[in-house]
Amino acid sequence: MKSKLMRRTMAAVLAGSMVFLCAGTVLSAETETEVTSQGDQAAADAVADLIDAIYVQERTDDADELCRAAKEAWDNLTENQKALVEGEFADPDYFGRDTGDASKDDPLNADEIGEKEILVVSFGTSFNESRAEDIGGIEKALQAAYPDWSVRRAFTSQIIINHIQARDGEFIDNVDQALSRAVDNGVKELLLQPTHLMHGAEYDEMLECLESWSDQFESVQIAEPLLGEVGTDEKTVNSDKETVASAVVEEAVKESGFDSLEAAAEEKTAFVFLGHGTSHAAAVTYMQMQTQMDELGFANVFIGTVEGKPETTAVDAVIERVKDAGFTKVLLRPLMVVAGDHANNDMAGDEEDSWKNMFLGAGFEEVLCQIEGMGRIPAIEEVYVQHTGALIGE
Repeated sequence: MKSKLMRRTMAAVLAGSMVFLCAGTVLSAETETEVTSQGDQAAADAVADLIDAIYVQERTDDADELCRAAKEAWDNLTENQKALVEGEFADPDYFGRDTGDASKDDPLNADEIGEKEILVVSFGTSFNESRAEDIGGIEKALQAAYPDWSVRRAFTSQIIINHIQARDGEFIDNVDQALSRAVDNGVKELLLQPTHLMHGAEYDEMLECLESWSDQFESVQIAEPLLGEVGTDEKTVNSDKETVASAVVEEAVKESGFDSLEAAAEEKTAFVFLGHGTSHAAAVTYMQMQTQMDELGFANVFIGTVEGKPETTAVDAVIERVKDAGFTKVLLRPLMVVAGDHANNDMAGDEEDSWKNMFLGAGFEEVLCQIEGMGRIPAIEEVYVQHTGALIGE
């Protein structure tokens, strides 16, 4: 039984594929164009409704059916109709944007896990190449380091899970599904390794989900996120933050073509690393990363956030700091595990409010972007390996 939304959607899609004649009367060219235009918009709106219906953070009972219907409806649109798709969250890029080959990604949702599992919990990304290289890079590093354990994947964003399923037919477990899979497979020792940067909102949601499952395993351990403990104030740093700061700067300098960070500074070039930002108490972590950069002597390195939380990491504040320091050129790079929507759009996009265009609008001579997540950097992968190993005892 199809839902009312799906029946209405499919009817509108089919209607949008036709030009109607009125009871044997031949329509004028002008009227025919108007009827066709209305049908095109109706078909596009129906697809937008379906996309909006699966753009939700809670998994629904009809999620699989809606994901299939959304893609089927999209595939039935003409190219002109696809360009008209617009909803609360829907746009032509939802299905139309090329983000790489999904077949190169392993969702790590196989059964026959064994008794020992490392569940790698990530926010997730619908950008296929980044998912395979950044999240996949961490997962592969963990599996190589601990071959006696089965590495499996879970995403905390159901919005992203639905997007990937609808567009690419790839099924990725949310945390609840992954834990259910572990129980069904007889896992006794469970270790969760979050790929989150900090003990923030996503980390808290992971812990909340785990509560209802933890008593079904003989042991449950949770490894540290990438940057370790949050600490008490903006001056608190640790060895994880130092390792990450050094690794991302080294990678950015190498990709930029400069011989060193100092050589870039001589050319009036600053490096701005862009995180997500959060209103969670863990937001102080971003200021700690700026402290860490300063303590390492990286005078032309600055930390910003998409959300502008904390305020010192907002785009206007960062632009002012970079200008006051005397730099006239900027290289932007994500301080994120994956180079997904925020990196491609908020950082490097063509919209007026992207960081790239905000810096250009502020009068900087040159603004370049490196769209690569941290998860593919070997030194970053090794931090996760060490965090997991600290609990395994290796």
